[in-house]
Amino acid sequence: MRELVFATNNQHKTQEVRNLLLNEYNILNLNDIGCTTDIPETGSTFAENATLKSRYVADHYHLDCFADDSGLEIEALNQEPGIFSARYSGIKDDRENLMLVLKKMEGQLNRKARFRTVISLIRGGENFLFEGVINGLIRAEPRGTQGFGYDPVFEPEGYGQTFAEMSMEQKNQISHRALAMRKLIAFLKER
Repeated sequence: MRELVFATNNQHKTQEVRNLLLNEYNILNLNDIGCTTDIPETGSTFAENATLKSRYVADHYHLDCFADDSGLEIEALNQEPGIFSARYSGIKDDRENLMLVLKKMEGQLNRKARFRTVISLIRGGENFLFEGVINGLIRAEPRGTQGFGYDPVFEPEGYGQTFAEMSMEQKNQISHRALAMRKLIAFLKER
């Protein structure tokens, strides 16, 4: 089985991706390769941040690597939290970030939002980008116990439940990360 590094230490993301690439690739994360560096995400877009992470691993560990940068974009908040989704409240705390979004959304009639993921794959020194977007809305209060981050308040368009109310299998069929991963997988299979 071929190995591919996913430039993350987030165990939830790692498991989502392992489930998506089951039997095709052995997915290693930063911990698995001994990378303890907190790779700076200083870009101004999801694509720039994803590329910074994948390029770091490729340059320092000489391994093919992919990285994603994902975030929640809320129309009424001028696409916030966007690239700052993981630290929207000023710290990396899912609950604090979620509560800040709910506070800022109080009284808002426009609940439209979308999750966006951009994956950067460095393979043979070349950078390839893949994007996934899912539209939905922000619920007024958290619902469900599955998932992580903003999953308890994000209801994908056409579904009557939040990501946190769905099983991992259901979410992996429709999520922004799954959509971007399908593009990455199709690319890997072509090569």
